[in-house]
Amino acid sequence: MNWAEAGFEVFGTHVLWTDLVGNVAALSTVLLAMRRSMWTWPVQFTGSVLLLVASVNAGFAGNALKQVLFGALAVYGWWAWRRGTQGGRQLAVRPATARERGTLAGVMLAGTVVVGLLFFVTGLSWGAAKPLPEGAFLVAADAYIFVGSAVATWAQGRALVDFWIVWVAVDLVGVPLAFSTGLYVTGAVYGVFFVLVMIGFVKWLREYRLAAGPELAVAS
Repeated sequence: MNWAEAGFEVFGTHVLWTDLVGNVAALSTVLLAMRRSMWTWPVQFTGSVLLLVASVNAGFAGNALKQVLFGALAVYGWWAWRRGTQGGRQLAVRPATARERGTLAGVMLAGTVVVGLLFFVTGLSWGAAKPLPEGAFLVAADAYIFVGSAVATWAQGRALVDFWIVWVAVDLVGVPLAFSTGLYVTGAVYGVFFVLVMIGFVKWLREYRLAAGPELAVAS
């Protein structure tokens, strides 16, 4: 067994260290994002590298590609938040505009279709090897998680409160899909993510309202 497959047994299930430590980093990223800490992005980058290794070993192509994209978006997020905190300022968060929300939804819908077709034709998604209609459903779910995660992370880099809601939508599909691929730690962490994401959304929205003025603060 090479280092990428190293792990331990829990109730007869082999848990990869890369999966475990990578998801601990991912959870830490959410907690750091709640606090708008710049450490959000270096920790996310580290977690992406570890989860990339775990996903490749599990044959979870969509998740593997997602981690590559996460690494790149972590660099972008660090740059964007650094600009937003120049001069000792605290990062300002805000809800997306109606146009931005429409763009996010449109990208998720169109991106899922395009990436889903790419995954199916190239066989990059493990679901492509499954018989129809199960295979088509799994490929679509894989593509949806990939695109949704990218959209959420980009919106996070833009400090949009709505990025938390996009994560909720991703988690609703990510939990069952992760368990079905044998990434049990990832599946469990997705469930924890769901709770943390809801808390993060409320926290960011309250902070935006407090910064925007007393009228919005009372409304919260």
